[in-house]
Amino acid sequence: MSSSFAGLGLSESLLQTLDACGYKEPTPIQSQAIRGILQGRDVIGAAQTGTGKTAAFALPTLQRLDRHDPNGPRALILVPTRELAMQVDENFKRYGKETDLRVTLLYGGVGYKEQLNDLRTGADVIVATPGRLLDLWGRRHLQLDKIQVLILDEVDRMLDMGFIEDVSRIIRLCPKERQTLLFSATVEKSILNIAKWALRDPVTIDARAESKTAETVEHFVYPVESYQKYDLLLALLSKTDFKSILIFTRTKRDADRITEWVESTSNSVATLHADRTQQERSEALAGFKSGKYAVLVATDIAARGLDVRGITHVINYNVPDHPEDYIHRIGRTGRASTEGTAYTLFSPDELHYMRAVENLLGKTIERRKLEGFKYRVEPMMGDNKPGSQPSTTPRRRNR
Repeated sequence: MSSSFAGLGLSESLLQTLDACGYKEPTPIQSQAIRGILQGRDVIGAAQTGTGKTAAFALPTLQRLDRHDPNGPRALILVPTRELAMQVDENFKRYGKETDLRVTLLYGGVGYKEQLNDLRTGADVIVATPGRLLDLWGRRHLQLDKIQVLILDEVDRMLDMGFIEDVSRIIRLCPKERQTLLFSATVEKSILNIAKWALRDPVTIDARAESKTAETVEHFVYPVESYQKYDLLLALLSKTDFKSILIFTRTKRDADRITEWVESTSNSVATLHADRTQQERSEALAGFKSGKYAVLVATDIAARGLDVRGITHVINYNVPDHPEDYIHRIGRTGRASTEGTAYTLFSPDELHYMRAVENLLGKTIERRKLEGFKYRVEPMMGDNKPGSQPSTTPRRRNR
């Protein structure tokens, strides 16, 4: 692996852009992926959000495209959510600011006018969610027959969200002679099945072992009965000295209820989940980034692709269903070499999910009790040894 971006074969203009962005040396996924992409190889990359993955595929793609071509889009980046689409679009424009390459963002929940105008002026790079892309293709507003580089980002999340048929269809709409890059936090059988027919002799890169949880993040578990979670959450907020805090919930209903509770404590708070309109989601995210809101309550829609600097704390109101999501969630804090803290509220019915998280991390997460909090039932503080076999059937969660 190269210890400098210059050693990866990037152009001088891109190196200057990276220097202006404050990038000093490549992350593991960048060091391993950039050279292979520049050589034209197909790539399967396993890495979590927050490891520099976007730069790993954006930088070499921008270099390969080189300059604007009015004959149609040549690179397509497919992502699962609007928030991640906006983040990837922002990064492509930042890295390519010294070029004349044009980047167009396509996602649903908003009108067509602005996106159609961008397509008419000519796009070299399209960043899109599957539904809106197929919608515009079906209306004959764009063609994919000139695509040279197809990038499938957060493939595991796209499959979890039920996009398998849309993703497969989009792959088939692209030319067979192309470069295909597939990035995912996990590389399960369903993903490998796609790779078998969509990629040609790919280079496989696994940077997960080097980036499970950032060393800059302290994370703890607070055991509590499910019916006292709201009370413990508010108690934690009152005792925590935070600048900005991101609260993750499993359901949209919990996100709305927690927002109401947090508002009653005079904290400025916004909500982010799939039932909010795109305008509401954009306003919530922009307000959180600017500091207008000190608290953002969100479902896992924000676990990936949310790049907000300065988040001091993360609270998991639920243990996530998928252990990899724990890493994504707590990775929203402790970014850019700053320190961060993450808390997880853990009820007994979530034992299966907690075991899965600790098995993935290979260690037991420290349990804590909140001093001064009136627990109705003594919290479960016993060790849950990593490596122990969880039951094959998870217990049903209490609602």
